[in-house]
Amino acid sequence: MALETSPESPAAVRTISRILADWIGRLGAVWIDGQVAEYRPRPGARNHYLVLRDTDVDMSLSVVADVSIIGRLDPPLAEGQRILVHAKPDFWTGRGSLSMRAKEIRPVGIGALLAELARLKDLLAAEGLFAPERKKPLPFIPTRIGLICGRASAAMDDVLANARERWPSIEFEVREVPVQGVQAVPAVTQALAELDAMPQVDVIIVTRGGGSVEDLLPFSNETLVRAVAACRTPVVSAIGHEQDAPLIDFVADLRASTPTDAAKRVVPSLREQVTLVQGLRRRGSIVMGHLIDREQQALTNRRQRSRSVIRSRLDAATSDVTHLAARVRSLSPAATLERGYAIVITDDGAIVRDASQVAKGSTLDIRVAAGRLHATRTDEPGN
Repeated sequence: MALETSPESPAAVRTISRILADWIGRLGAVWIDGQVAEYRPRPGARNHYLVLRDTDVDMSLSVVADVSIIGRLDPPLAEGQRILVHAKPDFWTGRGSLSMRAKEIRPVGIGALLAELARLKDLLAAEGLFAPERKKPLPFIPTRIGLICGRASAAMDDVLANARERWPSIEFEVREVPVQGVQAVPAVTQALAELDAMPQVDVIIVTRGGGSVEDLLPFSNETLVRAVAACRTPVVSAIGHEQDAPLIDFVADLRASTPTDAAKRVVPSLREQVTLVQGLRRRGSIVMGHLIDREQQALTNRRQRSRSVIRSRLDAATSDVTHLAARVRSLSPAATLERGYAIVITDDGAIVRDASQVAKGSTLDIRVAAGRLHATRTDEPGN
């Protein structure tokens, strides 16, 4: 039956604590999968206390384990380790605190981790998160790069140094976060969200140096992988070395083999671009020179052909005129006069065709091929 209380009849703390302890004590033992977030062993203590954290969300449980259970673990228990705990809920009435009393602890081996990663990879691939058509192109020359890296890490130095050597004016928005251990996933995810929300950031590089499979596990975390897939800004993954392949590599828009490779893939070389532009200018000058020479030669050929055509036409026209002139001359009265004939014209300008046209004493104008003669008829017409 439920406990009945009122302002006039409240329950004592001890009563509530005993009820809670009774109800919690009825719960059975369960297997829990988590990551050791805190573990501070005290030498000589019978019980060891640790905090077990969920690998995907920021939730944790307190676990109490007998020293004999802790001592049987191989490798020894350490923060950041992935373990399976068989435990039963335990409510301590003295302080009103809840913890899980461990009955057995098993470390999650590499084989189990790899099998889980393979399962998660298949799941995400089936959802299309690794599809090539989802990949966003990187900007040719980014003005500002978001960089997520470990605090004062060599990976950060590699990216900054190589990028600025290639393009000195490039700007960075750097987020130094834990890249290993229980805080890595929430820290990287938050940094990713901050940079993705900044419109001036053109591309985001997520990077860290090499490490063991366990060290790189945060970058295969489902929550982080989905956060990368949801980014509107292109994301470049540069985790570990060439042989490492965390799941973030498959969902990122570009996978770089190392932090140095990421800088070279994201930032073009100013020196190379200047050399390329100079080469293009030289090629352009050569091409334009050849083009001008070709056009000049074509123009010269066209002029020569035009002159030849005009000369031919003028020669033909001259020949035609010469022939026409000859024909005209052959048909003209002057040609007749040159053969010894003459034209006789009366004083009123009429051409004499019949002697009867000219009366005795009339003045005549006689035109020959070269010059004119004047005569007067002295006889009578008809004689």
